[in-house]
Amino acid sequence: MPNFKPFFLTKFLFIFFAICQYSNCHADQERLNIADSLFASRQYKEALTHYESLLNEDQVYSPAMLLKMAFITEGMGNFPQATYYLSKYYSYNPNPKVIEKIKSLTNQSNLIGYALTDQDQFLRILFDYQQEITSVFSLLMLGFLIMMLVLPSKRNGFLLPASFFLILAFASNNLLQQPDLAIVTGSPTLIMDKPTAAGNMIRKVDAGHRVVVKSSHDIWYEVKWGERTAYIKKSNLSKI
Repeated sequence: MPNFKPFFLTKFLFIFFAICQYSNCHADQERLNIADSLFASRQYKEALTHYESLLNEDQVYSPAMLLKMAFITEGMGNFPQATYYLSKYYSYNPNPKVIEKIKSLTNQSNLIGYALTDQDQFLRILFDYQQEITSVFSLLMLGFLIMMLVLPSKRNGFLLPASFFLILAFASNNLLQQPDLAIVTGSPTLIMDKPTAAGNMIRKVDAGHRVVVKSSHDIWYEVKWGERTAYIKKSNLSKI
């Protein structure tokens, strides 16, 4: 008699994890609905508590939620935190009006790190649809693998495209990584040419600028500042 235990166990685990994932998503949605209800009734501090829990503990958020958090913190006079939420929102909706709002909150007329090239916008689209792109490549790969089984006489003809889509699916899932962005929250913040206080100061800036974090060096982050490499203390940056 065939042994179906491995198949049954695999199917059981798949269903179990799917149920767990659904339960977690459902719970997060319920908490978000509660926070939105509190926001609609103008109970802003209570709503912010729920929003912060979703963002900081569960890493769950939406662009609309970030805008509401920016609205609340601005009303509370916490401009650095409002700037942080707007900068995070800008990553999903690069609207010039967002930059103008950040400038008004930080009292700065020129902010570094918000300019977007055509390549940045193209990568943004890839990041937004990464899961869907990976799924399409995986399905195409699976389709060619099935054809190899159905038509073994033409196996060699299906092997190349199957391998091609396998490579694309792997690259989309593992190599397509979003840049590690951070916003300057310290004021003033010293930007140095070396990860040491004995280095040369490139510039002294106030909060609001955005940088790409390249690596970590003890208490310093190595960042991209304009077209050059620089270093900023970790205590003066908040990752977004």
